[in-house]
Amino acid sequence: MITISLCMIVKNEERLLARCLDSVADLMDEIIIVDTGSTDKTKEIAARYTDKIYDFEWINDFAAARNFAFSKAGMEYIYSADADEVLDAENREAFLALKKTLLPEIDIVQMYYANQLDFGTIYNYDKELRPKLYKRLRTFTWEAPIHEQVILEPVIYDSDVIISHMPENNHKDRDLASFARITFSGETLSKRLHNIYAKELFVSGEDNDFLKASDFFETSCQDTSRSVDEIREAACVAARAARIRQDSVKFLKYALKAIACDGCSEICCELGQYFMEQKDFDEAIVWFYNGAYEMGSILNIHSSGDIPLKGLVECYRLLGNDEQAEEYERLAEEWKPE
Repeated sequence: MITISLCMIVKNEERLLARCLDSVADLMDEIIIVDTGSTDKTKEIAARYTDKIYDFEWINDFAAARNFAFSKAGMEYIYSADADEVLDAENREAFLALKKTLLPEIDIVQMYYANQLDFGTIYNYDKELRPKLYKRLRTFTWEAPIHEQVILEPVIYDSDVIISHMPENNHKDRDLASFARITFSGETLSKRLHNIYAKELFVSGEDNDFLKASDFFETSCQDTSRSVDEIREAACVAARAARIRQDSVKFLKYALKAIACDGCSEICCELGQYFMEQKDFDEAIVWFYNGAYEMGSILNIHSSGDIPLKGLVECYRLLGNDEQAEEYERLAEEWKPE
């Protein structure tokens, strides 16, 4: 049986921490809690489960905090958890079975992260595989009898364990403030973070968040090192910001750029909203219909579902076509993300 260190970084999690630890503590051989500045009873609660509690001065860097937590681990594997995660009874059994049978050559175990669509997170799916269990010390070995080389790729195992993600909120204010701070400093975002920033805006962002982000994403639209997908998502953000500002020239510029990059439901919804604001309801219907039925979403799954359907309801109501409006209202109510 392998041994496992649980590593967590926490701040002001008095409402959730015990629920998380109650579900996993007896599966662990060591519990390490790194506190980044709690002002509530988080550390008192943590002390019920472990004496390995460390303070880490917050430097606006989650990776630095997690690396510090990992540096304190002493078992064979490290399980990384957040306070808003829970293992139910069935998956506790699955985790224990995994612990008893895991082969020593496995470097990383992925587990399903579930309940994503229930809590307004940035993800367009209800569950996904995520790396959660890591071998603490990795052994490098040579392979091949000739032209030998060191094995660099980790051995990854996809388990059946399902972790319930049950946050109290979606942290959008914290995350968007961090993105704004990073981009304002001139730091370049990776493709992954560029996508997450755009997703977070379209899922949770308010008008002011789009306005703060517009300069960065307008610059991204001109960045020749960015992929077509990145330019398309940047154009969607820039178009939304321009529509909020009622800048028709910029709005059409970035909307056309997104369409030139193969289009998406998000930009169709933006065009639908734009023409609805211009009181051109027939044209708005064309774009809302395309958003719902002809295109796919890239940032917010609702952009290809209930958002354009509700746009169609509003347009048909304003045109006095109540029968068509009621049909789309029914479809909007019945729509569920796949």
